Amino acid sequence: MTHTPLNIDLDTLMLELEELAAFSDTPAPSVTRVLWTETDQKARSYLKTRIEQAGFSWREDATGNIFATFEGKQPRLPKVGTGSHIDAIPHAGKYDGTVGVLGGLEAMRTLKRSGFQPRRSIELLIFNAEEPTRFGVGCLGSRMLSGALKPEEALKFRDQEGLSFEEARQQGGFSGDLNQIRLHENYFFAFVELHIEQMPNLEKQGLPIGVVTAIAAPSSFKLHLTGQGGHAGAVLMPDRKDAFLAASEIALCIEQAVKDHGSIDTVGTVGLVNVYPNAINSIPSKVDLGVDLRDIDADRRDRVLQALLQAAEDICLKRGIKLELEMLNQDPPAKSDPMLVRTIQKNCENLGIAYQNMVSRAYHDSLFMARIAPTAMVFIPCKDGISHRPDEYSSPEHIRIGVEVLAGVLRDLGEV
Repeated sequence: MTHTPLNIDLDTLMLELEELAAFSDTPAPSVTRVLWTETDQKARSYLKTRIEQAGFSWREDATGNIFATFEGKQPRLPKVGTGSHIDAIPHAGKYDGTVGVLGGLEAMRTLKRSGFQPRRSIELLIFNAEEPTRFGVGCLGSRMLSGALKPEEALKFRDQEGLSFEEARQQGGFSGDLNQIRLHENYFFAFVELHIEQMPNLEKQGLPIGVVTAIAAPSSFKLHLTGQGGHAGAVLMPDRKDAFLAASEIALCIEQAVKDHGSIDTVGTVGLVNVYPNAINSIPSKVDLGVDLRDIDADRRDRVLQALLQAAEDICLKRGIKLELEMLNQDPPAKSDPMLVRTIQKNCENLGIAYQNMVSRAYHDSLFMARIAPTAMVFIPCKDGISHRPDEYSSPEHIRIGVEVLAGVLRDLGEV
């Protein structure tokens, strides 16, 4: 079938990225946007206006996930979905998530301008709280949409100010039935997310597109170590039960466990360390370690997890330290749907765009959408692989190419 060429309105899209970035709790060039805050609400209102101006309808669920619909000829068929998130960790950049949201909107507008009407409805999904900023749980919206997070579990959350999930939700203007959020497994025929890579691979290879074949998933947990405090000068070394020394040894063992039992696709990070009492002249009596362990192979990741937990137990036993494990999440990795991967590749080939297959080391809302629909992702380069910083950057040309590929994929899927 011959299609009308797709002409992306890049000027409008880049202006929208700038305008959306202005909704921030910190000054430019940084972006800070946290779930259900006044700034978040203003950004949502801006997007709803842009959706309406494009001639699309929208709805919002009980926590604020937004669905914008380009209605198809047979709207009862499972939909074709795209989208990402607009929340941003403190002092982040303007492209993480937003390229997939505004790029998805522009892909839909481009198809509409070309005179295309899909058989299946095409839907832009703007996810709540992909970042774990407010409640310490990433992909909050997609977890609830996929059923990975149940309402009764979410209602136990409290933010750093002590506000409950329900209190924060109502302050944000939402009070609907949480049990109505989950999407049924036939809601989407397919879901494709456009995103900046957040690594330097594409830039180093000089390639404009990455076709994601798998998404790594974390096992996140905290280790709580309890020893004995004391005066730094009065307790002799043989008598000490220093929780921080045990924690330091464990941190190195985490690195070693990944090297010994994992692969190049296995990574482990100790990204959180709290020391009590945190005084220069006091022996640390308590330490909390926050650990992130990731892989695209769940069995391999879990083997590494068991190895490092055993090493932690041995270290604490040797040093006379009490150890407690608090599991935060242990999400399964996701593999992209082969049909969707091929559809993305075919669109790149038809446009003469070079690409490479790759793994997503970071996890995204697509990780959870893969539980309820065939899912894939399209990556575009970002300068030096930098993300979650004010100097995060993706070029207009790479954004244009990504949206052009996405629009072609949505067109193909919308006709199935």
